[in-house]
Amino acid sequence: MTERDGHVNLGYLSQHQALRDPDKTAIIEVDGDAVRERTYGELEMRLDRVATMLTAMGLNHGDRFVVCAGNSIEYIEIVIGAMRAGIVPVPVNNRLAGDTIDYIIADSEAKAALVEPDVSMPAVEAVEQSSIERRVAVAQARTGWLGFEDLIAQAPAFDPPGAGGDDILMMPYTSGSTGRPKGVPLDHAGQAWNLAATEKQFCNVFEPGARALTANPLYHKNAFSGVVKPMLHLGASMVIMRQFEPRAFINALAKYECTYTISVPSIFALLLEYGELIANSDLSALRGLFVGSAPCPIQLLENVQVTFGVPIYQGYGLTEGGPISHGADMSRPQPPHGSCGTPMEGCETKLIGDDGLENQHLGELWMRSPGVTAGYHNLPEVNAERLVDGWLRTGDLFEVDQAGLFYFKGRTDDMFQCGGESVYPIEVESLLLRHPDVIDVCVVAVPHPIKGEVPVAMVSVPEDAAADAEALKRFCLDEGPAYSHPRRVVLVDALPLTGAAKIDRKGIQQQMMESA
Repeated sequence: MTERDGHVNLGYLSQHQALRDPDKTAIIEVDGDAVRERTYGELEMRLDRVATMLTAMGLNHGDRFVVCAGNSIEYIEIVIGAMRAGIVPVPVNNRLAGDTIDYIIADSEAKAALVEPDVSMPAVEAVEQSSIERRVAVAQARTGWLGFEDLIAQAPAFDPPGAGGDDILMMPYTSGSTGRPKGVPLDHAGQAWNLAATEKQFCNVFEPGARALTANPLYHKNAFSGVVKPMLHLGASMVIMRQFEPRAFINALAKYECTYTISVPSIFALLLEYGELIANSDLSALRGLFVGSAPCPIQLLENVQVTFGVPIYQGYGLTEGGPISHGADMSRPQPPHGSCGTPMEGCETKLIGDDGLENQHLGELWMRSPGVTAGYHNLPEVNAERLVDGWLRTGDLFEVDQAGLFYFKGRTDDMFQCGGESVYPIEVESLLLRHPDVIDVCVVAVPHPIKGEVPVAMVSVPEDAAADAEALKRFCLDEGPAYSHPRRVVLVDALPLTGAAKIDRKGIQQQMMESA
């Protein structure tokens, strides 16, 4: 990173590589059969032009703008170019409904919008119904909107501002487990710390010779913090896919000799259905796999590692808490499957039990680090509840073993009592995934007149599955504690997912309650 007026500006994270080796490939974008590339030298020029473009539009240091687009080279240029200029991008999930985007535009007080019309018409409509006058269409033209490439071509020379340090770098919105999305201001200094800590933790895989593959949405921390930022900072390269398709993803791993990929459990579960293609592909360059953003059952981790033949590492983080806070320390042996590893260097943690006292082994995770947000945007009551003397209350339940390894046990509000017994959905899901016919599963609680709440399961199975719902219930009774077996099992082809490719746990719970 480059310092401006003594402050680290993350927008310059790739500049040193552009000066050292401008012809090296930085980004490869794959969209079906269409492939585009950007070298470090080209990227450097474009980042400066984006920074200039935004300032020429009348945006000033600290002003916010929404960006809603698909995975592309331009998306990366927009977000990092804005950081360089000290202007704050507000990444928007391109699958959100219009009313939610309306709220984000108003709450963030966005002064401009850069939108890819073909990716999110709700975002286009929300912008056009708002007071935003600075409207830029990315990739496709839109009547009444300025064209992104036209503005880039007209951008004058860039005069770098003194952005960085405690200045806000970006403000993503996180939905969390309840309520409206919450704006999370993240600053340059905190994100620079997180980038350095992440590279150190994953040093055996995150290195200059790496080539990462991601099909995860770039608006999500999984892709941006796990691929984009470390690859550009290390002078490595990345392959980004416009959209996920299992066969194309596996072929890209082989064709581009990717050394690692990072994704979510649901994506890895889908990839396992293509075991024969994986076995017949040359994945000799692959050194490791990373999974995060959602709980990952142990059986899925084991199946993925056996199928791909390389270690899979589980990490942990949340937008407001790093975003990456825990992972496998690669200077040590691989942690057992199910462990999220250890905290990053510089991240303090403690577990708080139900009694409000610190517990050495089980409790809600509290964390404190340079990467923790200073506070949610416009939410003083939430800040008072979630941020205590610099400590972030994550709302996630963890267990720590004698080696200091952390194990995610679920959300504190996911765990429930069934007839006086504590039920952790992730443990029931892990049990069901041991059944050979189960592809993926989500276990939730529904009300019960006697037990209070009981577990029920939505299970994804192949078309030729031998097991039916009753067989899966019996499997849980035979292999696990009776009190935690799902009282009802619903079989589906695929589990519903959110825009970030996570299992839609809230939607499934609502569906199971309505169909009870």
